[in-house]
Amino acid sequence: MMDEQPNNLEFKIDRSNLYSEESFSDLKTGTIKRLTPVKADGSEDKSRKTIFVGHTSILTPNGPLPIQNNIPAKDLQQAIKKFPEVMQAAMDQLIEEVKKYQEQEQGRIQKPESGIIIPGR
Repeated sequence: MMDEQPNNLEFKIDRSNLYSEESFSDLKTGTIKRLTPVKADGSEDKSRKTIFVGHTSILTPNGPLPIQNNIPAKDLQQAIKKFPEVMQAAMDQLIEEVKKYQEQEQGRIQKPESGIIIPGR
């Protein structure tokens, strides 16, 4: 029901946690985003660290599946170097989550409705 949804959502920007975003892509494999911390006036905030995030997609029978992961790097060159291992780790984690989900679903299908076993059923 719509009545259960909060009607007073607060769309307030956290002025102390702003980032400027730049994207770098080879137009084939993926994209690295550099998130530079900035102050509310737009000037760089040197008291916080720059964040790098890798993005890529893998093709599946149901279409492209986006994958992203933080890249622990000090600069863009280091982020580019670490991109393959970080994306592989994100994909491995996704595969593990899918396997767990499939096992849970398989367990639900095979579980009897009751713990009582009745002969002939």
